[in-house]
Amino acid sequence: MKTLRLILGDQLNSKHSWYKGNQDNYVYCLFEMQQETNYVKHHIQKIISFFAAMRSFAKTLESQNCEVIYYQLDTKENTQNLTDNLEQLIKKLGIKRFEYQEPDEYRLDKQLSNFSNTLNIETKIFSTEHFYTDRQDLSRFFKDKKQWIMESFYRDMRKKHNILMVANQPEGGKWNYDKSNRNKWKEKDRIPKYRAYKNEVSEIVALLNSQNINTIGHFDTKYLEYPINREQALDQLKYFCEHLLIHFGDYQDAMHTEQAYLFHSRLSFAMNCKIISPKAIVTTVLNYWRTHGETIDISQVEGFIRQIIGWREYMRGMYWALMPEYKTLNYLENSNTLPDFFWTGNTKMNCLKKTINNSLDNGYAHHIQRLMITGNFALLTQINPDEVDAWYLGIYIDAVEWVQLPNTRGMSQFADGGKIATKPYVSSGSYISKMSNYCDGCFYNKKEKIGDKACPFNSLYWNFLDDKRKQLSDNFRMKMMYSLLNKMKPEDLHNIKLRAQTIIENPNLF
Repeated sequence: MKTLRLILGDQLNSKHSWYKGNQDNYVYCLFEMQQETNYVKHHIQKIISFFAAMRSFAKTLESQNCEVIYYQLDTKENTQNLTDNLEQLIKKLGIKRFEYQEPDEYRLDKQLSNFSNTLNIETKIFSTEHFYTDRQDLSRFFKDKKQWIMESFYRDMRKKHNILMVANQPEGGKWNYDKSNRNKWKEKDRIPKYRAYKNEVSEIVALLNSQNINTIGHFDTKYLEYPINREQALDQLKYFCEHLLIHFGDYQDAMHTEQAYLFHSRLSFAMNCKIISPKAIVTTVLNYWRTHGETIDISQVEGFIRQIIGWREYMRGMYWALMPEYKTLNYLENSNTLPDFFWTGNTKMNCLKKTINNSLDNGYAHHIQRLMITGNFALLTQINPDEVDAWYLGIYIDAVEWVQLPNTRGMSQFADGGKIATKPYVSSGSYISKMSNYCDGCFYNKKEKIGDKACPFNSLYWNFLDDKRKQLSDNFRMKMMYSLLNKMKPEDLHNIKLRAQTIIENPNLF
């Protein structure tokens, strides 16, 4: 009486209860498929990372005496479709029971649900045992509330899981140290060299080439440096605690031309593939801080933990509460096309050039680069959110839709009209200058609004506010900026809008 158990590419949790006890009656299957490589145009390092991690996980299961069927992309039996592969194995092996863990992407959840309804054998769905919350916890928490504010959810998570709490009060006296997490890095605090792993992936690169998989980005070595298994992820976490945590909070929003990672952990891919759990990360960070509190301030720790138990769990809850309609929202009615330089990095705007090339080179950018550089420009130039979603989902190795979509369509592009962010996250060049050295040596002048050398963000910012008066002028967090806009001389605004329109119509010239 064999049971077939499906493992998706982002379900690589070796601590799952599935793998405890006698394994004689179970067959595990993992598939590399064009269904997954081609539904959006992915960064080559993203596909490499997923395949490398999946292969490593399959070997781990085999070493634990689990029976594993693994289809590589070029396996003869591979139909390149998830449910066709499953149907094939169920018939071939005489499977009497099918089991799978809850997918975290809506499209896969729908595909497997529909498939299960066609089977005449027993089917059972399991939790992934990864998150702090289940899919509907956020909806239940915010039931009957007008606004679903992350901060209130985050505080409840702190209390519920007794994280940084003393009795019922926040440890250190504050719930949130966000104001301490907005420093520009000025090189006085040395950044240690990032931890790099030598994962040999030449075979995967050759496979992608032989199968004509269309990718973006660069990869010109045979070694993938991100952690792809639990041992490496735990080592990366240890390295973060010992070398990076001390200044993580200080510079978590900072950006710099010569630094791709600053003090960030580089654990997002491993966490989003469930190689390592958020609970393991939070527990390890807290334990390290407890024994090194004399040198590491609580603001560093709180800033990191907030991203995991607050923002990450909140985004997942919002995704499941609002899908599938959420993927179609376009509150600001933006319809322009993403500029070509998002795929090449060829632009005179230094902030975009650095951020996009970093993304193309590494499949990585941290949250402020995503929000306030590429996302900011896309929103100010009024790009169709469908195009922005596809770019973000494809270019980052840690991008899976449950976390990418609400971050992009909601937080970054305000396409949901304020369900996630209480205001659009847009800025002129002044914010970019405040948080980075990108403006130093840039072709454009961060202080000018019009003229050939004026920073494009400046005219685009005021033009955006003027264009979106109907949707935004009543937003209480935008009142001050609209007050300034209303005081602007008509001829000045006219010239600003002319400059902005030139940029919007010809973005690849800038």
